[in-house]
Amino acid sequence: MAATIEEIEVNGKNIPVIFEEDKRLPLVTMQFVFTNSGTITDITKAGLARFSAKVMSEGTKELGSSGFAEALEAKAIHISAHAGKETFVVEVGCLKGEFETALKYFGDLLKDPNLTQEAIDKVKTTTIGSISSKANDYDYVASNELKTLLFEGTPLSTPDAGTIESVKSIELSDVKEFIKKHLISSKLIVVVGGDIELETTKQQIGKVIENMPKGRATALKNYTASSKAKESVLKKETEQAYIYFGSPYNVGVDSPDYYKSRVATYILGTGGFGSRLMEEIRVKRGLAYSAYARADISKSSSFMTGYLQTKLDSMEEAKKTVKDVIAEFVKNGVTKDELKQTKKFLLGSEPLRVETMSQRLNRTFMEYYKGQEFGHSQKELELIDKLKLKDLNEFIKAHTEILDMSFAIVTK
Repeated sequence: MAATIEEIEVNGKNIPVIFEEDKRLPLVTMQFVFTNSGTITDITKAGLARFSAKVMSEGTKELGSSGFAEALEAKAIHISAHAGKETFVVEVGCLKGEFETALKYFGDLLKDPNLTQEAIDKVKTTTIGSISSKANDYDYVASNELKTLLFEGTPLSTPDAGTIESVKSIELSDVKEFIKKHLISSKLIVVVGGDIELETTKQQIGKVIENMPKGRATALKNYTASSKAKESVLKKETEQAYIYFGSPYNVGVDSPDYYKSRVATYILGTGGFGSRLMEEIRVKRGLAYSAYARADISKSSSFMTGYLQTKLDSMEEAKKTVKDVIAEFVKNGVTKDELKQTKKFLLGSEPLRVETMSQRLNRTFMEYYKGQEFGHSQKELELIDKLKLKDLNEFIKAHTEILDMSFAIVTK
């Protein structure tokens, strides 16, 4: 069956539940998704959301990290936490017969996470080690530098995992405050699916939510990418030039032209072989193994970004080619054949995007999260199918803001 949107009433508040029953395997998966609680909230200390998620994966204070892990392993239960850009997620996966037990441990974790100095020190050590190991990952370095150029002075300008300095500054009190502020029922959306029955599941989940603080939801801020073209060149001991580029993109998640953006960016840079950037940069000029560009559109920001690697002595030519390809794209739009082939791919590959339960649950969640009506994704495909070349090219030519490109480059 398809995923549906339900509700649980707990303490006078209706909690949305994205649900799908799937009896093919005796498995259950559930996520508690807390909105406006991801890295976008790292205002004062970069990396705090990711850090807090790692602490939540350290088990309960009563059992400790090892004791909690052993108890879950004995029942083949998996519980973990992670932070995205806009959301903080605590999830559980288990066999159908262990779902009630899994919910008990899940509830215990939410009520009594392992907020101890020992857990903080452990997470701090592993996080700093991970960040240090990426110092020579020049894709990581260039990508973070581009974020700084596009979103200077905002939470989006810093690495999601934080910096060594910011992670060192995180204290136990910071994590306690983060969890108190964000892991609340007022921000909660539940996503659950598997070999379970809806009404019973709602009652079971409701008992967990009853013990959570209600708190107060806050509005998600939106940050605009810089329209001032900037360039930052970082010198490293490297045999390749890493070129990352980005620009503003004035298309929001609620834009009626969002479907046109999907088609346009596929043709420009997300379509692999056959995309404009790949054809010009790899096939015709041999400047890079791959070249890519995509639109990053979320509730908190909207921008275009792309990257490629090239030889040190062809760096300037590659950068100029990127500018020329995108300028030509905006000026003259796409061809009838490009539109035809893109429609064929997007419509033809649709079954692959909804073949698993997790894919269907995620799609329904995103529709709800973005404020779209149920079934919006299917209607979007119908719009793509009917899209005319003239309308697509008018859309492309109207978005001259993507020409205001900033470049972050790592070279020798």
